[in-house]
Amino acid sequence: MKAIFLFIVELAKIVLIAIVIVVPIRAFVFQPFLVRGDSMQPNFANGDYLIVEELSYRFRDPKRGETVVFRFPQNPSSRYIKRIIGLPGEAVQIRNNQIIIETSLGSSDILVLNETSYLPGAQTVGSSRTVLGKDEYFVLGDNRQFSSDSRQWGILPEDHIIGRALLRVFPVQTFAKFSIPQYE
Repeated sequence: MKAIFLFIVELAKIVLIAIVIVVPIRAFVFQPFLVRGDSMQPNFANGDYLIVEELSYRFRDPKRGETVVFRFPQNPSSRYIKRIIGLPGEAVQIRNNQIIIETSLGSSDILVLNETSYLPGAQTVGSSRTVLGKDEYFVLGDNRQFSSDSRQWGILPEDHIIGRALLRVFPVQTFAKFSIPQYE
């Protein structure tokens, strides 16, 4: 009887230690995200299981090209995944299937995004210009024809960003760590 009691005490210790370690990591550092829909094709497919890293944005700002998971501005209980295109203080213009970014408002500093490294043959249709304020981001889905993104519902406030997509862990054959695209 004493051996069973000691076994239960040791098992309880292990469970308690696991909870003390896992719960804070899950709550403040990493969390899972399941991709729903095709708005991020071809880079993320419906049913992909991702690990979202939440810690780095406490120490630095999100960067152009990062894929972020966020609370949808029009329904904060829903979570979306999109790619950051425009940063605070910039103007994002879509015209002639190009994304043109005025990196400094009132100057001639522009960047025409070249997305061929991760979106070969992508077409960004539409004609719009969006000026971003402090702590505002412009996000687009990779599947531009079928994505609900900043072109439809507007800017993404920084405080809605949960974290960045770090790893795809399922399906196992597509396991990958994500990197930030380099724009010319």
